[in-house]
Amino acid sequence: MTAAGYEILSLDDLERLRSTDGTLLLRPLRRRLGFQPFGLNAWEGERPGDQVIEPHREPTGTEELYVVVRGAAAFTLGEESFEAPSGTLVHARPGTFRAATALEAGTIVLALGAEAGKAFTPSGWEDFYVAFALLRDGEVDRARAAMEDALAREPDVWQGEYNAACFEALAGSADPAFEHLRRAVALNREVVDYAAGDADLDSLRADPRYAEVTA
Repeated sequence: MTAAGYEILSLDDLERLRSTDGTLLLRPLRRRLGFQPFGLNAWEGERPGDQVIEPHREPTGTEELYVVVRGAAAFTLGEESFEAPSGTLVHARPGTFRAATALEAGTIVLALGAEAGKAFTPSGWEDFYVAFALLRDGEVDRARAAMEDALAREPDVWQGEYNAACFEALAGSADPAFEHLRRAVALNREVVDYAAGDADLDSLRADPRYAEVTA
């Protein structure tokens, strides 16, 4: 936010951050603005067929609105599939399956969402998405700051501790990785099963502490 109390920018001014598996490309609008009222991000499909909204439901009660602001997308909403050209608004109620892929190169879909009747709190997934993307791009300090934002907001959530363990393992920081992994296991024993097949933790497995933590 500028000293004037407002900000004007283009979607093309935003960073482009690719997910760890390479299937999603985020333009992190909410973080760029420091926007607090509800979730607000842009997803881009560089090529036709690229995922712009990953297949999912929102079981926690989050309601979402998708706006195709550039290009065109093929949406699936519940049992219905349809094409959405630029200017289309797609409303997904809580629990409804939703997914979308780009039909044109450079398609951008704006996603807005929150849970009705509850104060919005940014989800940890957003911070960890940004953290892993920045780490892969070599921006370790910014990446760790994003990770720490998520942990500070949700200090007793096993998913955050587990993701932090993966992050530190990939960053080559074994000591904090084991600290986070130990806390994650204490919060949820099922973490041991997740960890067994997670390549992000491969750098830790030869260390005796790995067997100790996952025993």
